[in-house]
Amino acid sequence: MDLLPDADLSAEELRAIYLQDHLAAATGGLELFKRAAKSQLDPQRKTALARLAGEIGADRDTLTGLMDQLGVARPPLRVAAGWVAEKVGRLKPNGTLLRRSPLSDVIELEAMRAGVAAKMDLWLLLQRLSTTDERLQATDFERLLGRARSQYDELGELHLSAAEALRS
Repeated sequence: MDLLPDADLSAEELRAIYLQDHLAAATGGLELFKRAAKSQLDPQRKTALARLAGEIGADRDTLTGLMDQLGVARPPLRVAAGWVAEKVGRLKPNGTLLRRSPLSDVIELEAMRAGVAAKMDLWLLLQRLSTTDERLQATDFERLLGRARSQYDELGELHLSAAEALRS
């Protein structure tokens, strides 16, 4: 990849970078969903997050399949960067040092919801590209968007539930 500021990249090169960035984010997001489900103390949120982690994994698999169809490489370093970013994100102070803070749930649910919002934008963009790229036309973007909207809404409810810990 040419990093010169005046380098002209083709639409295909830009699309590849975009998809690779989304794959890195999806990798970190999946790790966050799995860890949040595993460490969740509330049984209802734990069950919901475990189910959502499965859906997020399936969405990541869909993304990698689309990248394969488009001939976009999966650069290991970029994917690893997404994984590492999630691990580093655990170091944020949430009012406690040795145990999980209720604030951790609130912040993590906000991050998960932001990730799902970005995924909706990805699906919308790819849906638009499918009108001119036949390699994308077999993908059911309406289904993917519907699932992402459902995930977004459910995460909003989980967030409000976790935020009860902030009430006085």
